[in-house]
Amino acid sequence: MTEEKRIQPDSEVVMYFTLKLEDGTIADSTEDEEPMQFTMGDGSMIPGLERSLYGLQTGEKQSVRIGPDDAFGQRDPENIRAMKREEFPADMALEPGVVIEFDTPTGESIAGMITEVQTDTVNVDFNHPLAGHEVTFDVEIVDINPS
Repeated sequence: MTEEKRIQPDSEVVMYFTLKLEDGTIADSTEDEEPMQFTMGDGSMIPGLERSLYGLQTGEKQSVRIGPDDAFGQRDPENIRAMKREEFPADMALEPGVVIEFDTPTGESIAGMITEVQTDTVNVDFNHPLAGHEVTFDVEIVDINPS
């Protein structure tokens, strides 16, 4: 008799997931796509979801609710910045809801969403779009490759 593979540290995991907001709105899903593949502990998974996967076996399904602190963090008002209008290209359409990629001084790219446009300034929110939200992940484990 073979022992069932269970998710453990450094396991390579293949899974389907659906991410839902508090009101049931689906924010992201792999349901009609290829399953997601990642390695436990590699930092690609939010902490609350990763902890909930330990011990699951191939074929198992689970639904887990995760609060903001273990998901995408709390909203931080200091992550909303007023930037000078002249810092943006003159032909760029600036309106609330538009997401723009910015380069940091270290060369990384971060996304910011425009929240307000005034004559001389543009307010940009650099919080994760799901910050401050409790989320629910429905997962189905497709395959596990132990480390």
